[in-house]
Amino acid sequence: MSKLDFDKINALAEKYKPQMTAFLRDMVRIPSESCDEEKVVARIAEEMKKVGFDKVEIDPMGNVLGSIGSGKHVIAMDAHIDTVGVGNMANWTFDPYEGYEDEETIGGRGTSDQEGGMASMVYAGKIIKDLDLTGEYTLVVVGSVQEEDCDGLCWQYIIKEFGLKPEFVVSTEPTDGGIYRGQRGRMEIRVDVAGVSAHGSAPERGDNAIFKMGKILGELEELHGRLITDDFLGKGSLTVSEIFFTSPSRCAVADSCAISIDRRLTAGEDGPYAIKQIEDLPAVKAAGAKVSMYNYDRPAYTGLVYPTECYFPSWVLPEDHEVTKATVDTYKSLFGKEPRVDKWTFSTNGVSIMGMCGIPCVGFGPGKEAQAHAPNEKTWKADLVECAAFYAALPLIYVGNKG
Repeated sequence: MSKLDFDKINALAEKYKPQMTAFLRDMVRIPSESCDEEKVVARIAEEMKKVGFDKVEIDPMGNVLGSIGSGKHVIAMDAHIDTVGVGNMANWTFDPYEGYEDEETIGGRGTSDQEGGMASMVYAGKIIKDLDLTGEYTLVVVGSVQEEDCDGLCWQYIIKEFGLKPEFVVSTEPTDGGIYRGQRGRMEIRVDVAGVSAHGSAPERGDNAIFKMGKILGELEELHGRLITDDFLGKGSLTVSEIFFTSPSRCAVADSCAISIDRRLTAGEDGPYAIKQIEDLPAVKAAGAKVSMYNYDRPAYTGLVYPTECYFPSWVLPEDHEVTKATVDTYKSLFGKEPRVDKWTFSTNGVSIMGMCGIPCVGFGPGKEAQAHAPNEKTWKADLVECAAFYAALPLIYVGNKG
């Protein structure tokens, strides 16, 4: 093991900027929406082997895992390598899969969210190899699947079935140069109301499910306004995202109505609490409505089905936690300034890593959160360089801090 030379680490990260850029652009050229990641996984495995990872494997769900070292402290870093679709092509000023690059930026679907994180992690592995930054740790770099469809499902599988239980995980979701230590959770909730159909000319003979749902909608809007607030994570929230109905015709009373609710959970809120809040609404009780959680059971590209409830807990890593301290120490040592320590607005695989399984999770990743799912998505080459240096230095700093 070499002593940490932060100038050399930064210089080598800068040297590998062209290679990281080329690798990221290769990933972008491979469409990889959730459950269709097989080709991009193969490309990532190829790059891991090329730069000298000690072991590269693909688990039964299709996640790709590259390892360096064999020390007792197991540290993982994660990038989900599936992306959302491109949406309305009229909103793009360039081909989202061919992308582009200029002196400072790289454009294309997945550049910020979040294949850029994978590019930086792989070349962090090369920096570790080149500078012999090995030690009493094993680094596992994970390219995870299906996150856009079901955040954290991949890591539920990796931890519970594949058996990887690291001391902590770095999420490389975009953090715009900050260190992130938490996020609100979320749930996908459904409310169903039954009615009785009748001819539209005599609606009094029926029981209109849409009218019953209308009263529920008003009470849900009021409930949103009084959800609790956490000083760090912010306010819990809910919004009605979908509405469905059945009716024999346009000339009939609706005999069922259902809604989907996107519920964001702050600290102090969990799944049963959020369900009960809705069940206790007077209009829900009066309508005899059924409140339930959605389930996810879509097969991975490998064919594996690993069903789960669509419940994704909030999580917060304490500011004085040893992992937070190690990431802050790494940032200051490399870049000579204090980092911005904050939280994500959106959801990440941390919901299962820390929210469900209690494994400390912290975030530092290239790109900006506002670029996620947006047309004309881009990331910054300087971010790729910074993050590669950070990922290369962090393991030894963490192990050194532990003594």
